[in-house]
Amino acid sequence: MMTIEHLSFGYPKRKNRVFDDFSLKLREGNVYGLLGKNGAGKSTLLYLMTGLLTPQSGQACLHGVNVRLRRPDTLADFYLIPEEFDLPDYSLEKYVRLYAPFYPKFDHESLRRNLEAFDMTEDLKLGELSMGQKKKVLVCFALATHTSWLIMDEPTNGMDIPSKSQFRKLLIREMDEKRGIVISTHLVKDVEQLLDHIVIIDGGHAVMDAPVADICQKIYFGQTENEQEAAGAYFAAPSPHGFDIMAANPAGKDSEINLELLFNGALAHPEIMTRLFTPEK
Repeated sequence: MMTIEHLSFGYPKRKNRVFDDFSLKLREGNVYGLLGKNGAGKSTLLYLMTGLLTPQSGQACLHGVNVRLRRPDTLADFYLIPEEFDLPDYSLEKYVRLYAPFYPKFDHESLRRNLEAFDMTEDLKLGELSMGQKKKVLVCFALATHTSWLIMDEPTNGMDIPSKSQFRKLLIREMDEKRGIVISTHLVKDVEQLLDHIVIIDGGHAVMDAPVADICQKIYFGQTENEQEAAGAYFAAPSPHGFDIMAANPAGKDSEINLELLFNGALAHPEIMTRLFTPEK
């Protein structure tokens, strides 16, 4: 389990803290979607979760160990793909030879299989790749580490449409109950069908922290041309077909989650999300 306990953090030149007494529990076997507006602290949270930033108070722990201690066994059990990065100007074969030993469960066959899915091979030169190609290489390497946690910041940014499709297939293939995945993204359509748990942050706290199954049980996502029905929904947005709506679902009707609608609705009416998804004490 990865836990964030009463964590507070702020940057020196910013008046307000990014997080203040923020707590969250993440369990293996789930694919989490981390959503928030620009500047809400999504990347900051990922860096706090992986020990790259030090909180003013509280802590982030992996299997009960504070990640800020930077213990080798802890560092070897998660992998972070940041939104912006660079790769050294040498071959992927050399990169694997140098960095794979840091991850005891690294699987070379998994790496080759993942590269093949993107029509890539281990003999490519990292310095000659575009940013989208570098992103694909790092995703392949990260999946091959078989760490307990894979944490990705905007993983599909820079990928073309076929590559995004392959990315989704790879995550589905490589996912198992012993691994947890956190995906922070603005491109919700790229990962919408992968996620089974949604965390939405705003104003330094989580306005939603709920499994997709619970969300779809309590909220109906649909379309209507009826303005009165739209007005009575939790949230509605104009669409070419009238209105996209998220509404109460007392009959338990089946619907597919609309992440963009959910995100906008949660920010517009956080009190509704709190009422629906905060466990009773």
